[in-house]
Amino acid sequence: MATPTMDKAEAAGTPEPGFADTPYITATFRIRRFNPEVSDQSEWEDFEVLIDPKERVLDALHKIKWELDGTLTFRRSCAHGVCGSDAMRINGKNRLACKTLIKDLNPDKPITIEAIKGLTVLKDLVVDMDPFFQAYRDVMPFLITKGNEPTRERLQSAEDRERFDDTTKCILCAACTSSCPVFWNDGQYFGPAAIVNAHRFIFDSRDEGGEQRLEILNDKDGVWRCRTTFNCTDACPRGIEVTKAIQEVKRALITRRF
Repeated sequence: MATPTMDKAEAAGTPEPGFADTPYITATFRIRRFNPEVSDQSEWEDFEVLIDPKERVLDALHKIKWELDGTLTFRRSCAHGVCGSDAMRINGKNRLACKTLIKDLNPDKPITIEAIKGLTVLKDLVVDMDPFFQAYRDVMPFLITKGNEPTRERLQSAEDRERFDDTTKCILCAACTSSCPVFWNDGQYFGPAAIVNAHRFIFDSRDEGGEQRLEILNDKDGVWRCRTTFNCTDACPRGIEVTKAIQEVKRALITRRF
């Protein structure tokens, strides 16, 4: 196993001589690498990085890519925990790299980082998100209304808005879907994220497409595939009660009340 290291004196952003009095530590990041142009097998590679433990895993990945190995491939965008681009498995759990602090991961031991499960790995930490977004599109995640276009804003009471408030928080990071054992074994399953986004409109009092979405989710690959393991709720970086939303969609299918 290759073990690239970063010289303390050369590392960008490290403190001046006398760094022993600073909070910097040397942490080991064990990353699962995959490059289809080199091999059809993945392998683990260790990187030792001098870093402040109050920094985030994303900061460590930047240091590795910019200073140790420019071939390391991962997605990230805003780095503020709201774009969902950098979802990955960190120490065996789905997390956002930009929200996960190194100090919360027991940096005395190697910190493992790998791509999320259930989706084809394209390179290193990057997966093919097309199946995930296709399921999202299939549930029609937009307001459906009938009749003429209104001449004023569609008003809604605070109580009606609160009914689906939780599921508006989804950032499409795929952390919930890729934590689902059913999705791991059957990529045809819509997955928690698609159901959450269907929920957001099914229970919107302004929407008139609830029946259509329920019929889509009533399919053999729809909401009934959920086994209520709560993995999705535990994995959501936005704190959405994903399992509860799925159960509410199941109830709506049975009662046709929403």
